[in-house]
Amino acid sequence: MADDVYVFHIDANSAFLSWTAAYRVNVLGEQIDLRTIPSIVGDDQEKRHGIVLAKSVSAKKYGIQTGEAIMTAKQKCPNLVIVPPDYGLYVTASRAMINILKKYSDQVIQYSIDEAWVVFEGYESLYGRGQMVKFAYDLKEEIKDQLGFTVNVGISTNFLLAKMAGDFSKPDKVHTLFPEEIPRKMWPLPVSELFFVGRATTKKLFSLGIKTIGELANADEWVIKTHLKLLGQIIQGYARGEDLQPYMFTHEANKGYGNSLTAPMDIVTTEYAKHLLLSLCETVGARLRADKVKISVVSVHYTTFEFFHAGKQMQLLSPTDVTEEIYRAACQVFDELWDKATPIRQLGVGTSKVQTEAAHQYNLFDLERHDQLEKLNRTIDDIRSRYGEDSIMRASFLQSSITHMSGGLDKERRSGVTIGIDVEKEKVRII
Repeated sequence: MADDVYVFHIDANSAFLSWTAAYRVNVLGEQIDLRTIPSIVGDDQEKRHGIVLAKSVSAKKYGIQTGEAIMTAKQKCPNLVIVPPDYGLYVTASRAMINILKKYSDQVIQYSIDEAWVVFEGYESLYGRGQMVKFAYDLKEEIKDQLGFTVNVGISTNFLLAKMAGDFSKPDKVHTLFPEEIPRKMWPLPVSELFFVGRATTKKLFSLGIKTIGELANADEWVIKTHLKLLGQIIQGYARGEDLQPYMFTHEANKGYGNSLTAPMDIVTTEYAKHLLLSLCETVGARLRADKVKISVVSVHYTTFEFFHAGKQMQLLSPTDVTEEIYRAACQVFDELWDKATPIRQLGVGTSKVQTEAAHQYNLFDLERHDQLEKLNRTIDDIRSRYGEDSIMRASFLQSSITHMSGGLDKERRSGVTIGIDVEKEKVRII
C-alpha cells in the first residue's frame, strides 16, 4: 500500500437478518421489525441439522450464536421467530450497497456478499484523517437512509487493519485502526477475534499460552511456525498489522476469467455452496459475453477455515460462454473436489483456454438447447444493461421472494423486468 492511501471496510450488520427485516418493513409493509425482536434467519429449520445463519441483537442476548443448531437456539428462546433465507434478496441488497460505494471510488473490492473494501488514494494531502473519518460517517448514514440497513465502517491504511476496525463494536459504528493504534486497540483483544483465526486455531494457540492478539504478535516466531506451520506465520503477521495476501482478493491465475468470494459464514452445505457458485458463474458468464470470447476449461477452487487450498478443473466438450453450462461444470468439479465435511471460507470459479472465434460442437443431446441458452443469456444481458443488474433474478435465488412479489416490489425492481430462470428446466418466468 502507498503511504497516501485510506482503506474503508464496509460490513453490513447482521446482513441476512437485516436485509430480510428491511425488505419486510419497507417493501411489504410489515409492522414488526425482525431486528427489534428475538429472531434468526435459519435454513432447514424442520431438520435436525438446520443452523442459525444470522441473529438479531435481541436473540444474541439469549446467548444464541451464528452457526449453532436451530433446535438449540429454540431451547434458549422458545418464542424465537425464525425466517428462511432468501438468497435472491441478499444478492439484490448486496449489489445496491456496492453500487453506492462505487460512486466514491473506482477501487471497490467485494470480499463477501455483505462486506467490501473501498480504497481511496491521494486523499491525505487533500482532506486529512479528520475529513476522511467524517466522510465515513456520512457514507454510513447514506447507506442507512437509502437502503434501510446499517453498516460498520473500519478505517485504516491497509486491508487487514480496516477489516479489524470494522469488526469492533457493532452495530452502526465507525472505527479507526491506524498502525500506531494497534497496541492500544487490537493487541488486548482475544486472539479468537483476529482475522482468519477459527476455533481449531484458537485452541492450538491457547495450548501455547497465547490468549490475546498482542501475545501472538510478540510470541517466538519459531514456536508459532513449528506448531501452526504456514497458518501460524500468516496470522502472526496479521497480529502485527501486516496486510492480507494478494490471493485473498483474486481468483487463480489462469489467463482466463474468474471470480471468487468469501462467504459471510463457513460453507458447510452443498446447497449453500452451489448458490454461491451460481452467483459466481453469473458474473463470469456475463464478462465472457461482454468481451465476445468463449472458454473450454472450468475450474473451482476454495480455501478452508484453516487456510488449506484446493482446486480442480475440467475440460469442456466445446467452448462456451453460457452461464448454465459453466455452472453445471463448476458443480461437477465441486462435487468431486469437496469432501462435504471441511468448512470452506472462500470459494471461486475460474475459466481458461479463452478463444475469440470458436464454433460450438454439438452432440446428440444439445441440438437446440445450447442455441436457446445462448439467446436467453444475451437477452438477459441486454435487459440488465437497460434496466439494471437487479432487474433479473434466477428462480433458485428468488425462493421466498417470489411469494412476496404480489405484495409489493421496491422501486428499483418495479422499474424494470424481473425474470425467474430455472437452471434445471431452462424455463423463463416474467413477473
